[in-house]
Amino acid sequence: MKADTTPGKMLRILDLLEDSAGHLTLEQLHEGLGYTRSTLYRYLKILGEAGLVASMPELGFTLGPRIAELDYRMRQQDPLIAAARPVMAGLVQAEGGIALLCRRYRDRVLCVHQERGQAAFRSHYERGLARPLYRGAAARVILAHLPAASINRLQAEHAAGFAEVGLGHTAAAAREALRRIRQQGWDVTEGQATPGVTGIAAPLRDAAGEVVGSVSLTLGRSRPVEAELLRLVERLRFCAGIIERTLPQASP
Repeated sequence: MKADTTPGKMLRILDLLEDSAGHLTLEQLHEGLGYTRSTLYRYLKILGEAGLVASMPELGFTLGPRIAELDYRMRQQDPLIAAARPVMAGLVQAEGGIALLCRRYRDRVLCVHQERGQAAFRSHYERGLARPLYRGAAARVILAHLPAASINRLQAEHAAGFAEVGLGHTAAAAREALRRIRQQGWDVTEGQATPGVTGIAAPLRDAAGEVVGSVSLTLGRSRPVEAELLRLVERLRFCAGIIERTLPQASP
């Protein structure tokens, strides 16, 4: 069977629209995808009828309203969000700042839920916004648990980014830095996702022990002193443990 099947080709249209800064014209889609015009028309008609793509005369195509509906349904149905929401609310009520729940998505990390305390700042890790796997504590604790082959590939593709955030200039250095994060069970970064703030994150595992995401606390200040940092780490890991123990009960 061919790797690029009809559903895969239609998904490429959604990928192109997702990565664009705004509407894309038919000509831009044709140039970006290389499909014949008849094929492109047919796929756009199918996606439009499903509500996944919308169009406006003279403007072009963009993601459709069904995307918003799917987002709403995900927030209602995702057992990880259901398990994490009350725990994260309690965390920011006690500690302030912003709590984030993140999942891996392809080679990125996506914030799927956010809880705000009395925070006077705005996190760049907003819900629905994808970030690189190597930038920020919420992402790096997930990256630290990926297979070595995946880390090698990502480091080769994003060597400058890995070096910029202190993960070394080689694949071996990146694996060693991530091994330390994996062993200690948490990570802390300063200003990697949002300038002037500190992020502390812990991984979240399912019943089989596989890392399915991360929970993090973003503080609107520079890195706390060691004693305060360790207290916050223990609080965050305690919250992660509650979420993990709740997951089997929340799962269908």
